[in-house]
Amino acid sequence: MPSSAHDVMSFVSPKELHSELSRPQPGSQTPPPSASHFVLGIKAGDAFTSREKANEEFYIRKEERQKLLLLREKLSAQKKHIEELDKHIEGLTRESGGEKH
Repeated sequence: MPSSAHDVMSFVSPKELHSELSRPQPGSQTPPPSASHFVLGIKAGDAFTSREKANEEFYIRKEERQKLLLLREKLSAQKKHIEELDKHIEGLTRESGGEKH
């Protein structure tokens, strides 16, 4: 038995698929889609899919940009902290008479 929609599509011809879609479903209140609805649905779906993909990519880029800004701020703070530690070390070595080898 096929496990995905792709597997189903490889076993069903377009004509069989259309006849299956045209058959009324038990308990269904809506009429079955016509061939023109099916074709228009694919085109509309493609436009929606590409728009949705663009929105997702925009959101991802925005999130990545925010993460990079946060990392840059943290890096700047760490560099400042390292400079302060270096100054502290220099002060301690001067007080003790310099480095002795």
